[in-house]
Amino acid sequence: MAMTPGPGILAAFEAAKGFMPVDEGLALYAAAAEAGRLGLPLLEIGSYCGRSTILLADAARAAGVTALTVDHHRGSEEQQPGWEYHDPETVDPELGLMDTLPTFRRTLHRAGLEDHVVALVGRSPRIAALWASPLALVFIDGGHTDEHATADYEGWAPHVTEGGLLVIHDVFPDPVDEFTGQAPYRVHLRALASGAFTEVSATGSLRVLRRTGTGV
Repeated sequence: MAMTPGPGILAAFEAAKGFMPVDEGLALYAAAAEAGRLGLPLLEIGSYCGRSTILLADAARAAGVTALTVDHHRGSEEQQPGWEYHDPETVDPELGLMDTLPTFRRTLHRAGLEDHVVALVGRSPRIAALWASPLALVFIDGGHTDEHATADYEGWAPHVTEGGLLVIHDVFPDPVDEFTGQAPYRVHLRALASGAFTEVSATGSLRVLRRTGTGV
């Protein structure tokens, strides 16, 4: 199985709304392609408009598995009106609230990947509380507060199968990035300290860890 997406998929990724740079996207794809060989689903927490989902779904398609996405689609803290990452085009004009689900679905449709994704729409902790199946990969890219990042880790990391991968985005060790990257960084440190995960690679702010033990 190829460890890089085809040119059409990469073009769709670059055209989609979102914030992940290409080098981190390629690292995510490689991790998803590797994990897909385990024959279990790949799960993403925090899909926004589907930019990273394109890569996860294409890797899932190639491996013959399913990509699962978890997002309430109302936007995370830094995407709300008045904040740096807010996009007015994602606001529902009737409700006045963010709703990225329509854009997310259009993104996957345009990339020809709708059939390879199951979108779970709701709060991550509530969905995690109902989940009981092993996963080949868990990609944490949701809310960037300690409350949300910790809940994503505690809710989903235990489901990563032996040899599977835990991928964490927006890991910034510098305290100057307190709002956007310190909570994921603390989760990253916690995963390493648990003894359950070993770091495999670091690309920009993306960290890939392998499940090598127990005790998440």
